[in-house]
Amino acid sequence: MFHKGQEKFRFGNTGYRNRTRLRFEFVTTIHSAPEQSATRERTRKAILDAAVSVFASKPAATLSEIASAAKVGRTTLHRYFPERSDLVDAVAAEATRAVGEAAAAARLGEGTGAEALVRLCHEYFELADLLTVLFFTPGVYQEDSFAESASNDDGVTDAIERGHSDGSIDPDMGSDWVQNLLWSLLYTSMDYVNRGSGTRLQALDLTVRSLRRGIAPDPAV
Repeated sequence: MFHKGQEKFRFGNTGYRNRTRLRFEFVTTIHSAPEQSATRERTRKAILDAAVSVFASKPAATLSEIASAAKVGRTTLHRYFPERSDLVDAVAAEATRAVGEAAAAARLGEGTGAEALVRLCHEYFELADLLTVLFFTPGVYQEDSFAESASNDDGVTDAIERGHSDGSIDPDMGSDWVQNLLWSLLYTSMDYVNRGSGTRLQALDLTVRSLRRGIAPDPAV
């Protein structure tokens, strides 16, 4: 049996504990939301990275194979990408983003126009797996989005036009021609490596040499 004062103290202490618990649960909920978002983003990135790696060697790979490579369950993969087309679209978007970042890293505003394109070629080769997927996995190359984004890059166009002015790029070769030439060489180099005809380092060397010779002004003119 408690005295009234004791009962009041006990009741008050219980209320304090309840309020503390509620406050703790509220704060925990607030702080857990960003953590959950970060976890979801890491999982999504792991699936995309696995898709690029698997598709690079096996364009027709199943979602189960990609889930296994990403170390997630098939159900988890479907939670992020319900259909194969959703995953392919996400890989295509990643390719567009990565190509844009490569152009920025190439410092296209520096040096001669030809030197800028050679640096761009080196940066693109850092995306070898992604380019392989872009070229050879059905559905990844989406002309309406990727091709337009790549060809309309002002930095690349400016570098080519600068090359016309500084004499490092044949002035008869317009921006569209030079960019198509570069992407044709990249396609050839990825195919060269995939068929086992040479290493990526050898393919890069051949690509750069072909690009330099292909865009150089005609000495006879």
